[in-house]
Formats: sequence, structure tokens, C-alpha cells
Amino acid sequence: MVERPRIERVEVDAYTVPTDFPEADGTMKWSSTTLVLATVYAGGQVGLGYTYAHKAAAVLIRDTLADVVVGGDALDVPAAWQAMVKAVRKFGRPGEALMAIAAVDHALWDLKARLLGIALIDLWGRAREATPIYGSGGFTSYSVEGLQAQLAGWVERGIARVKMKVGSDPEQDPARVHAARQAIGADTALMVDGNGAFRRKQALALAERFADDDVSWFEEPVSSDDLEGLHLLRDRAPAGMAIAAGEYGWDTWYFRRMLEAGAVDVLQVDTTRCGGFSGFTQASALCRAYGVPVSAHTAPTLHAHVCAALNNVWHIEYFHDHARIEEMLFEGCLKPEQGTLRPDSARPGLGLTLRHADAEKYHV
Repeated sequence: MVERPRIERVEVDAYTVPTDFPEADGTMKWSSTTLVLATVYAGGQVGLGYTYAHKAAAVLIRDTLADVVVGGDALDVPAAWQAMVKAVRKFGRPGEALMAIAAVDHALWDLKARLLGIALIDLWGRAREATPIYGSGGFTSYSVEGLQAQLAGWVERGIARVKMKVGSDPEQDPARVHAARQAIGADTALMVDGNGAFRRKQALALAERFADDDVSWFEEPVSSDDLEGLHLLRDRAPAGMAIAAGEYGWDTWYFRRMLEAGAVDVLQVDTTRCGGFSGFTQASALCRAYGVPVSAHTAPTLHAHVCAALNNVWHIEYFHDHARIEEMLFEGCLKPEQGTLRPDSARPGLGLTLRHADAEKYHV
């Protein structure tokens, strides 16, 4: 019997990268983003995975998760995932704990594919060759001219859908949405994201205004905690306008409550928050049972492989902040091709290599 590789060690680092311009949405502002990187070693191979979180997630990986993963069978990723979930029970699973688990889970799947000498998509099997993306940014901190330039730039790159933030100044939102429509033309899908900034009736009124510019997606028009409000918006929003939420979903219990409430037309799932690829595929299966499609939230490089392996994913958010950071820190990032991301079977695992020299100045 061939001896199976055992996980030898887990290392973790965190990198805080300033934004290229001040960023804001309807409820908060920020000037940097932290990427927490996990590397897992076994059988002469190194698996790489990451999440976007507070640097506290790195401490949790180092002090808790590494201990329960080391020594395990490197090919039995579900066993490692269960062990990590059990280990964080006293800390509270939602939040930083599941984000930390996500980084290690990504690294474990990457490691398994590398041990087998294949790309991650070929480990799972393809449901499609490539997954559509939408350009996402359009922060409320941008000037109208900056907003128009960014959205039009994505259209010029062949991306057929773009999303902008609303909610910082509701009285100005209809004018900004109209300016966005003028910049991208009539044939590009226009999406807006409220980040839960609006009250129910306020969101309904704005939905009617946005419909004048053919907005086809209203994300978090009210707080994702307000399932009744989301259900109301879903029932009463203009025809052709999908109501989306779920990006802050941590586990299948969260997603099930949202689906049972009939709160969304499309469920957003974020592999960096819901416990990694293992949690993402669980959420996808749940959505299939409810007949609700999935949209992958941010982290485009991470989502490309898992979304190509699933047939109920509408698209991946090509988020400006994360796409920029991934290009800065990693060799092997996928570039949009005719408005899609296509996993590369020629590169083992996720196909990523850390640019150590470039990353070092952001290390925290």
C-alpha cells in the first residue's frame, strides 16, 4: 500500500495593502485591505490559500487551526475542515473563525491538486469552461467622472455587466446611476449595491427611480439581517430587477434562513467568508435545492475554479480592490477573457505563486 502524504506544517502571513484611492459604500469607508495567507506543506508540495480578513485571522490559524491540521492525511480535505470547525467552537464560528478556516481550506484543496499534479478545476471536474464576471467598484467616494471612467473601462475590456455602490447620499444616487448608464451605453447590464444602507420604503422608492436607467440588480437594498425587508423588496421591486444578498453568510444555517424567507432572487456566497471551497460547495448545493442561483462575491481569482465546477453559478464579482491586490501579490492570476474567467489546466492547483519580493513591503 502506498503511504499517503501527511500534512507537515502550516504557515501564515498577513499583508495589508493600501487602496489606490479612498473607497466607500453606503455604510462605511476604508483605505486598506488585509489578505491573510496560509501555506500548507506535505509530500514535497506546498498548498497556498488566502482570505480577506482582519489580521486576527492569522493568529487563529497559527495558534489553533494549524494544530488540528498538522499530521492529517493531506488528501482528506473534508476531515481537516471538520476538525477546524470543531476547534473554533469556543471562539464563535461565524466571523473571523470561518474566514481563518477559509484560508486553510483553500490551501488544502490547492495542496491536494498539486500532490496529484493537476489543476484544481480538473480535480473537481468542469461544469463549464469559463464563468461570466461583472466589473465591480464604483465606490461612492469616486467623483462622477471617476465612476464613469471605471465602469466604461470594464465595458471596453469586454465585460458585459458592471456594478456601482449607492447609499452614501441617497438624494444623489439617481443622478449617479443615470451618469453610469450614460457612460456604459444601453447594452451593458447595470447593477447597484446598497450595502444595507436604506430603509424599506426608501429602498422601494429608489428601486423605481433606478428602473428608469434599466438597473437589473439591487444588492442589499436593506440590511441582510432584515429578511422580511428583503422579501418585501423582492416582491415589489420593478420587473427585471433581481434582489441579491448573502455576502455576509457564514454557514449553511445562515443561507438556509435566507432562502426559507424567500429573501433573494440570487444568493451571494463568498468563499473567503463561508469556510472556503468546502463551505461554498455546501451553499451551492443548498441553493440548488431551493432553485435559487448563486453569485460569487469578490475574490475573483479564488472563485474561478470552484465556480467553473458548478452549474448553478450566475457569475463572479470582479471586484476592483481584490483583483488589484491579487495581481500585485501573485503570479498566475487569471485575466478576464471576453467577460469571463477561465481556469488554466496547465498550472497545478490554483495556479498561484506568491511574489515574495513584491509582497514583503505589505507584510504585517
